[in-house]
Amino acid sequence: MARDFSPGRADTASLFSTALTPSCDSEREGVLPPYLSACLDHIHNLRLEFEPSREPSRRAATQLLTALASRTPGLRGLRLECRGEKPLFDAGRDVLEAVHAICRAARALRHLDLRRLPFTLDDALVLQAARGCPELRSLFLDNGTLVGSVGPDSVLELLEACPHLRALGLHLASLSRTALEALAAPDRAPFALLAVRCACPEDARAPPLPDEAWAALRRRHPELAVELELEPALPAESVTRVLQPAVPVAALRLCLSGDTVGPVRFAARHYAATLRALEIRAAPSAELDAALELLAARCVGLREVHCFCVVRPSVLHAFRAHCPRLRSYTLKLTREPHPWRPTFVA
Repeated sequence: MARDFSPGRADTASLFSTALTPSCDSEREGVLPPYLSACLDHIHNLRLEFEPSREPSRRAATQLLTALASRTPGLRGLRLECRGEKPLFDAGRDVLEAVHAICRAARALRHLDLRRLPFTLDDALVLQAARGCPELRSLFLDNGTLVGSVGPDSVLELLEACPHLRALGLHLASLSRTALEALAAPDRAPFALLAVRCACPEDARAPPLPDEAWAALRRRHPELAVELELEPALPAESVTRVLQPAVPVAALRLCLSGDTVGPVRFAARHYAATLRALEIRAAPSAELDAALELLAARCVGLREVHCFCVVRPSVLHAFRAHCPRLRSYTLKLTREPHPWRPTFVA
């Protein structure tokens, strides 16, 4: 998602709280910062920020990853975050090759987060992670690319090779009924978080995941939290297929080109027990206001709600009155200059 507003992300994010977080923005080409070269053998968790459009930043990032692959078999966690825009038609081959090198060498790797990598991720990367990183606990591939190239078969191989995986982020087209059944197997380790992004044409054409498969998965893992992110590429009929009643949706982000009122009402009816965070980008309307008031009255466990359109005062009152656990909200009664800032509840 554009932001990590979901409580489902919290446990995974905290795993990186003591990580080294270098920013590869030095203008010195071809040279790793001396302090990084000296401590490579001691890095266990790394969050690496770089700008793919700036050659020195990009080169430093790929050199650091390559050096880590050759010297740090004990790497436990890696999160890559790109800043700025990537060059047009940039496939990120150099960056992805460095990630492949990490997956080949770091057999102790437990957490790999590529959500902020703006390049198309494919089956080869997933299969490399499956072969090289059997200890994976979390893997996030739900990035912002508009092309989905991770197929369901490679995900199945990943699930078989990584039995301790407890958090997974994917595009919808990468999921299958068979994958849900594999996650629901009796001998499967507890599974905590499934993040599903629906943003590319492949996602819109993906076959439906039946409600009974979700129900079986929910029975097997009662604490499972699902994050759903629905983008404009998803037509109305695909939205209907994705929003199944049995999905334990904890975080829902709606940025649709079509109807938003229907999905909000559906969430109010079916996700009242699980929904903790909601984000909406839509045109203002009286129908949307009414749907939000209904959702506020039913989804009393909400902790965050962010609506990026003007709402009437009764919407704000409804969330403040019915949701005692609300921690922050973006509910503007008049149009304001962007960016809109959330209000934090004391």
